[in-house]
Amino acid sequence: MSGSMNLTTHEHMLRDRVITALNSSLSFPQVLEATRAPLLEFAPSDSLALCLMRTTPVLDFQWLVPGYSIPLLEHYASVSDHDFVRAPIFARPNVVLRDEEMLPRREYEHSLLYQRSRELGLGLEHVMAVLLPIRPDFLGAFALYRTERRAFSAQCAAVLSSITPHLVNAVRNCSDVQAMTTGAHLLEELHNRSDTAYLVVDPSSREVMRSPHAAVLLERWFKPSERHSSGLPLPLKERLDALVGMNADARLEKNVWVSLQADAYRTVRFIELPTREGPRQWALVMNEIPMSIPLPVDMRSKLTPREAETAKYLLRNWNHEQIADELDISLGTVDAHVRSIRNKLGVDGRADLIYQATRLNKPV
Repeated sequence: MSGSMNLTTHEHMLRDRVITALNSSLSFPQVLEATRAPLLEFAPSDSLALCLMRTTPVLDFQWLVPGYSIPLLEHYASVSDHDFVRAPIFARPNVVLRDEEMLPRREYEHSLLYQRSRELGLGLEHVMAVLLPIRPDFLGAFALYRTERRAFSAQCAAVLSSITPHLVNAVRNCSDVQAMTTGAHLLEELHNRSDTAYLVVDPSSREVMRSPHAAVLLERWFKPSERHSSGLPLPLKERLDALVGMNADARLEKNVWVSLQADAYRTVRFIELPTREGPRQWALVMNEIPMSIPLPVDMRSKLTPREAETAKYLLRNWNHEQIADELDISLGTVDAHVRSIRNKLGVDGRADLIYQATRLNKPV
């Protein structure tokens, strides 16, 4: 993803540090604190903030600010209705926007947010932000700020764009863990769930632990002949070996494995576990999902009628040609619908669409 930009050797090193920091923990505060210094140098800024937003039953938000506080965000509830950033980024999810692309400078300086920031002693002269669709009911807004009159450049926006998929992935991993456990360790919580199974393995494919339900699924999913000498099923070992050998960009669309069976989808999500030192272990979170996955209402509400129909057939594992024939539209139109679905729902591909639809139908 950084190949389309002309980065110096130092900038490539900074980008790698940012991505490593985003994958360093499954805790929002720890991830942001680890990311702050390299990101503020990579995309030169004075401060950063992440806003987590729930859209149902009403819009609710929580600001997370590592390092020095941003007074305006501590008083955000009183000015949220005048936030000029929200509408532009909601209209273009996953697209980094600079303040000059949101409104003219004269209007910017007359906005309530700008005036309040100056009154509170930290004038936010420039902002650059991006909306991160995590799930249809859960979004993130990530923003960088400058306190001096030095506008963000197009190159700076491109730099932030290059790590946006990694931001989405980090927020998703942290939110998944937070949803499953309140203060408890991820694996301890997963261990006692009857609807989810997991394996923990090290990079050499040696199994470290498993939950009770994992043995049931492994026996049902894989024949003895499909087992590697390590005990890990060959399809899962091959995916893990591939992920370990990939760079962070390549991993993003490969961390969910899906196998289509006669009556169900079998899914495995690969999560690299944080560690202080040494090789990082992986959790393989396993689920068995009925074939007839309905398109969740929250997803449908984000899509046009044609996109919703396309998503419905994607969940049935139809290929693009079958969808085009069924809807009597061109293959190019199907491709466009699929791109729009991925943008609006914040999914990486078909496997992730299945995974996220299952979460909304029956949280896992």
